[in-house]
Amino acid sequence: MAFTRATGKHRLPSRMTRTTRRTVGVAALATTGVVGTLAAPAFAAESEIEQTGPLKAVTMGDTVAHEVDAQAMAQRQAAEQAAAREKAEAAAEKRAEEAREKAEKEREAKARAAREAERKRLNAYTAPITGSYVSTSYQAGGGIWSSGSHTGIDFHAASGTAVHAVGSGTVVEAGWGGSYGNQVVIKMVDGTYTQYGHLSSIGVSVGQTVTPGQQIALSGATGNVTGAHLHFEARTTAEYGSDMDPIAYLRGHGVNV
Repeated sequence: MAFTRATGKHRLPSRMTRTTRRTVGVAALATTGVVGTLAAPAFAAESEIEQTGPLKAVTMGDTVAHEVDAQAMAQRQAAEQAAAREKAEAAAEKRAEEAREKAEKEREAKARAAREAERKRLNAYTAPITGSYVSTSYQAGGGIWSSGSHTGIDFHAASGTAVHAVGSGTVVEAGWGGSYGNQVVIKMVDGTYTQYGHLSSIGVSVGQTVTPGQQIALSGATGNVTGAHLHFEARTTAEYGSDMDPIAYLRGHGVNV
C-alpha cells in the first residue's frame, strides 16, 4: 500500500536524512577533488595566523621596551640637568656670598682705616702759625711783662695771618683778655689748655669744638704789645699763671718748632 503527502504540506528531512545527505556531499566533493582544493588554503590560513601572531607580539614588545628605555633616559637626562643647575646655582651663590663677605671685610677695613686716620688726625698737633718761627722765647726776662718774664712764646706773624688750633679741643674763652688783647683759650683733649693772644679777630665761640689745624683767628697787635705777632701759651688750667714750656709741649706732641 502506497503513502502520499498531502498537497501543500512539506516536512523537513529527518535528522538521519540530513546526516546522510551531508555525508554523501562530502564524499562527492572528495571524489571530485574539491575537498583537497579547499582544504589547502584553509590550513594555510590557519598556519599563517599561528606563525604571524607571535611575531606581532614580539614586535609590539620591542617597541614598548624602546619607549620605556627612551623615557628612562630622558628622565635621567632631566635629573642630571637639574642636578647640574642646582650645582651651578649653589656655586654661584657661594661665589656671591664670598664676594659679599670680601666686600664687607673691605668696607670694615676701610672704616677701621678711616677711624684710625681720624683718630690720628684728632690726636695730631700742629704749629699755630704755618711757616713761622719763634721770635721771643719762653721765660724771657724784661720789664715789659708784669710777671717779670715771658709766660709763653711769640710767633712771628704779620697782622691778619691765619691762626690755627694746635690740636683738638673745646673753646673755653673767646674775647677780650686784658693785656693779651683779643684771646682764645682751648681745653685740649688731653686735659691741658692752649692760649692764643693779641688777635686782630676771633673766628670761634665758647663751647665750640675745634680740630688740629682749624683756623680760629687772625693774628694782630691788640693788648699790651710793641708790634703784631701771636702770643702762644701752654697751661695746666685755663687761668693765667699755670703756664708750662710751650716749646716742650709742642715738641712732646710731635710738632717741630
